[in-house]
Amino acid sequence: MSIPENLSYTKEHEWLNVADGVATVGITAFAGESLGDIVFVQLPAVGDTITAGQECGEIESTKSVSELFAPVSGEVVEINDAATDSPELVNSDPYDKGWLFRVKVDTMPELLDAQAYAALISEEG
Repeated sequence: MSIPENLSYTKEHEWLNVADGVATVGITAFAGESLGDIVFVQLPAVGDTITAGQECGEIESTKSVSELFAPVSGEVVEINDAATDSPELVNSDPYDKGWLFRVKVDTMPELLDAQAYAALISEEG
């Protein structure tokens, strides 16, 4: 399973790519595989303020509905319409076309690197 080295991760199975104070957020391949076929994605709206650790959306699969938690605090500046229009992208291409939203970061909690995330999922596996 792919765990890109250049990304940061949360214990809730989200990935972040932070550049110039803006974090691109998605769910990991592990999360996508655990959820099964994703059929619906509800994301925060552009302009919403999200708080790290708080619910900010939902991901619905053929198996269940899961909350999406904000990995950082800040203002949502963009959502990925392709992911809401074609939720299967979150399964098929989680680290590229299946990203979920971008947020201008106000505060960022401590995140996991690729090695720490690999250790986390091996414990959960």
